[in-house]
Amino acid sequence: MIYKKSDAKAAAKDQFRGVWAAITTPFTPDDKLDEAGLRRNMRHYTDVLHVDGIFCAGTMGEFWALTKEERKRVTEIVVEESRGKCKVIAHTGHHSPNETIDLTRHAEAVGADFAIVINPYYPAAGEQQIYEWFETVASRVDIGLWMFDTPFSGVGLSAELTARIAVLENICGLKCSRPIEHYVKVKNLCGGRIVISHPAESESLKLMRDHGQRVHMSSASPYLYQVAGWLPMRDYTEAALAGRFAEAERISGELDPIRPVHEKWLRDPWHQNEIIPIQYLKAWTELLGMAGGHVRAPLPQVTVEERQTMRAELEEAGLLARLPGGKQARAA
Repeated sequence: MIYKKSDAKAAAKDQFRGVWAAITTPFTPDDKLDEAGLRRNMRHYTDVLHVDGIFCAGTMGEFWALTKEERKRVTEIVVEESRGKCKVIAHTGHHSPNETIDLTRHAEAVGADFAIVINPYYPAAGEQQIYEWFETVASRVDIGLWMFDTPFSGVGLSAELTARIAVLENICGLKCSRPIEHYVKVKNLCGGRIVISHPAESESLKLMRDHGQRVHMSSASPYLYQVAGWLPMRDYTEAALAGRFAEAERISGELDPIRPVHEKWLRDPWHQNEIIPIQYLKAWTELLGMAGGHVRAPLPQVTVEERQTMRAELEEAGLLARLPGGKQARAA
């Protein structure tokens, strides 16, 4: 954090651009935080994929299954490994405002650039109470805060409430995992006060072209769709930021064979059964050579048959053939 609290909004507009990755939290076979694996993954994201930012300890990172000490350790490692390479936004949300404040102050102290907090999801609360929750947290920390409005939380922020929260001094961004119509309404109501980003890669280019989005913040797509020497997501984003939309469309089209595989494994489970499919996310990363490991309860583990089917589909889509040497990583 290299800005004053009062400058958080301006800092966010300056620093959020390009492609940001929402990362997993790898575990060892004995259910410990895989610190070595996390460091190896971080070097892959930064040195190989050249992401512009990292979102850690969020939904993709199974934050609900981590102890507070593990959440803090993840942030520490990510900040250490990203230093001088990319920005970091740490997820510090908790239904307890005091826990949220503690985690947020820690993220600020160890060097995270920004923090992001999921909607307070328990107990049930009205809009005024949710506003007061954000007001309490924001007033007691200095770091720039993003709202994280996701259906995974079971609680949605109305466009009007979002715009009201956006007025708070150090509220500087929104990760809006909602329908595009809602995104547009929020953007219109906020009037450029904060940075707003939608995490769907499939919508990213359209949002850049039609609505001026300048950052993909954030999803797993940057490390699921790209490998060493082949960075189409980064390339089409940079082309679009430079106003070369025809070139961006052409590059984006290279991902068309992979997108249906992503839809099947990482979107359909939620839309059809409301299961957050981190087990499939980790299996995919392992096929690309990253550290993953199991998921923690109550999420289900990936089966041998599912892993084999995913491998075959990624081979057919041509992604695994793009790995260095043309050989896929051996799944754990």
